[in-house]
Amino acid sequence: MRAGLIVLWMALCSVTSAVAQVSIGIGLPNVSIGINLPLYPELVPVPGYPVYYAPRMEANYFFYDGMYWVYQGDTWYASSWYNGPWWVARPEVVPIFVLRIPVSYYRRPPAYFRGWRPDAPPRWGEHWGRGWEQRRTGWDKWDRSSAPKPAPLPVYQRQYSGDRYPRLDQQHALHSQQYGYQPRDTIVRQHYSEQAAQSARTPAQRGNQGAPQERSDRQQYPRAAPSGQQAPMSQGQERRPEGRSASQEPPRGQGQGQEKGRGRDEERGRERDR
Repeated sequence: MRAGLIVLWMALCSVTSAVAQVSIGIGLPNVSIGINLPLYPELVPVPGYPVYYAPRMEANYFFYDGMYWVYQGDTWYASSWYNGPWWVARPEVVPIFVLRIPVSYYRRPPAYFRGWRPDAPPRWGEHWGRGWEQRRTGWDKWDRSSAPKPAPLPVYQRQYSGDRYPRLDQQHALHSQQYGYQPRDTIVRQHYSEQAAQSARTPAQRGNQGAPQERSDRQQYPRAAPSGQQAPMSQGQERRPEGRSASQEPPRGQGQGQEKGRGRDEERGRERDR
């Protein structure tokens, strides 16, 4: 009996440790997910949920707790700006209230949504498997009267469209200055902080990209050789014998003229002897 309790306790500890080690672990932002918005989209609240959706878009596009969420190609993506860039959100770290969005608010539902109740959330446990459902137990059971209020929309982003849309390294600073809301959901806070950290690293990564070009420039234009050493020879240049500089070599044709003059003097001398 005691041995069985020890085994059970060890199993529970391992499960708890595995759950504690789950983190966001977002990768680099995706270049494109097939969504390119020229203007800030129209967002409408989902009744009874702290979520907005985009009724005029042909995409599964939502806003929850200060961030935008898109379900595209069986993958969830998240961003703090309406037109990305987008980060992958693994099924284990998609916010519960995003998972609870009813099927009818997906503007482009995938084929496996067919036959599911439109007023109920997608059957994520059936789709992602029992392992996911065990980690997210109770995600589809909640008291609707206790749902939090929707976060305010970051409407300041309406002024940033087209050529004015900010780069990744500018987005976090603008968002912090002009959007005072802080996410309440723990998972959303983790997404937001990790995206902000990657945005801050972007300028340094861009600066490192110039290093290879600088190295190639040095190869094309070598530095002057130190005194006492020969400089590198360029292609087609001949190496002169050591101990004889260019100033010591006679000009071309000078040696031939001296030989001709010497020959005339010898001929005059022979004529006198005759």
